[in-house]
Amino acid sequence: MAFLNSLPARGDLVEIRLGPLRAWMVCHPELVHQVLMDARTFDKGGSQYDRLRALMGDGVVTCRQEVHRRQRTLLQPDFRASRVADYTELMGEEAESACRTWRPGRTIDVSAAMMALTTRVTSRVLLSDSLDDARAAQMRNALGTIVRGLFVRTVVPVDAPFRVPTPANRRYRRAVDRLHGIIDSVIAERRRGTPRDDLLGTLLTAARDGGEGAAVTEQEVHDQLITLLLTGVETTALCIASTFSLLAQHPEPEHRLHSEVDTVLAGRRRPDLDDLSRLVHTRAAVTETLRHSPPGWLFTRVTTRETELAGCRLPRGATVLYSPYLLHHDPASFPDPELFLPERWLPGSEQITAVQHRAMLPFATGSRKCIGDAFAMAEATVAVATISSRWRLRHPPGPVEQPRPAVTLGPRSLPMICEPRSPTPAGTPPRARSLVPRTTVTSRTQDPRTAGDNGVDDA
Repeated sequence: MAFLNSLPARGDLVEIRLGPLRAWMVCHPELVHQVLMDARTFDKGGSQYDRLRALMGDGVVTCRQEVHRRQRTLLQPDFRASRVADYTELMGEEAESACRTWRPGRTIDVSAAMMALTTRVTSRVLLSDSLDDARAAQMRNALGTIVRGLFVRTVVPVDAPFRVPTPANRRYRRAVDRLHGIIDSVIAERRRGTPRDDLLGTLLTAARDGGEGAAVTEQEVHDQLITLLLTGVETTALCIASTFSLLAQHPEPEHRLHSEVDTVLAGRRRPDLDDLSRLVHTRAAVTETLRHSPPGWLFTRVTTRETELAGCRLPRGATVLYSPYLLHHDPASFPDPELFLPERWLPGSEQITAVQHRAMLPFATGSRKCIGDAFAMAEATVAVATISSRWRLRHPPGPVEQPRPAVTLGPRSLPMICEPRSPTPAGTPPRARSLVPRTTVTSRTQDPRTAGDNGVDDA
């Protein structure tokens, strides 16, 4: 992460080496927008997506641009605003269930609990009630093993190390086979059973009825489910876990959030649809977590033709990288980027500027923007509000371990202690100042970079 944050000082476009491969890191938000808005020139590709395709197939996240529009058109209705609104009650039910067995003073693994929560939410949206508890647990364990093994497989440019039957490689292969087997069994059961109004139902209807252009194949039904499970479960779980971790280190934002939840819910067990617009501090905390610790922290694109970027001629097949983490931690866009400051995102905040909005890219932008961005924000907001209405989560004594980057960024294991909450009277000050030193990051005295500069440098 320190290496990433050092790159903008070298220019807007920095050539780096990935082993024997050359790649170009885009460091300026305007150039990143240029790349993401031209998906035909900068298509999804590179070792990251080549390995993801081997796991997910050609779903909406990994498919090439020429077939993406058809796939997105098929799936988009299940993620439109009205459908996300319908899911609010489901999200609240699962968030309430996630913390029902917690006990005062007990230490829980928040990462594991949030992974279980998002697995249940995502599987219910995709598959209704097709998963029993045993298969849901198997899926959750398989997803965890796969995610742990994915990062090295997306950055190492050769396959040979992963064909060696080491214990880690065998665990990964078994987890992949188990996940695909669960999805195949659910699809087969659904074909024999009653149609359901869920995403699997949408896919099966399209596969049965065909439609404009190429019909949806049986393989695509499978690939879309695998894709949405892998991309929709862990990233949201890490976001929620990171939110609780950061709030526990910053009592003032935590207190504001608790006061808001107590006021908005007014004794109710979980928020409803009408409450979401009133949970402004809760949403701001989630948004600042996505800035501070974005689960999706590094992505690749591949040029489909020779092109020019920031005055540099890139050959066809060049690997281009961008990092939300880098953009979100650049003091030219976000003063004091290492600080957790949810107030950056409150309505009317002077800190919300056009520069920040252009640099804030947790869900990408353009035609390949995350199809589930509104769903993920609603799920995280509901989960944080529901759990915070009952519990305050605090870190055990000692230093807080920093998240380690893998295919995603976030705490893989996050032990926290449950402390029951009672409603906070309005106007009550926070109980204590933060115990974590709030080191000020010195902003640059000037920002010599401008979008499009011929700032190509080697690192």
